[in-house]
Amino acid sequence: MEIKIFGKKNCAKCQTTKNKFNHFMRKWNVSDKVKVSFYDMDAVDGLAESAYYGVGKIPTTVIENDGEEKIRWSGEVPKSDDFKKYLK
Repeated sequence: MEIKIFGKKNCAKCQTTKNKFNHFMRKWNVSDKVKVSFYDMDAVDGLAESAYYGVGKIPTTVIENDGEEKIRWSGEVPKSDDFKKYLK
């Protein structure tokens, strides 16, 4: 399973999203099973990956399992209750 976060380093919502996922993965003891990737939209690699995923707003968070998108949030910080079921 992988969590892909698309954002910018100077974006408060983007950093909150990244920190929130890292916090809850430790809290729920799933850090060893879930990879979190941050794609910086100010970098060429981040822009290329965001184009592939059709990202239009930041932050955008995508949860994938075996390459299949399970859920996506665009332009918002996901609530822990909304993503908890995907990580347990």
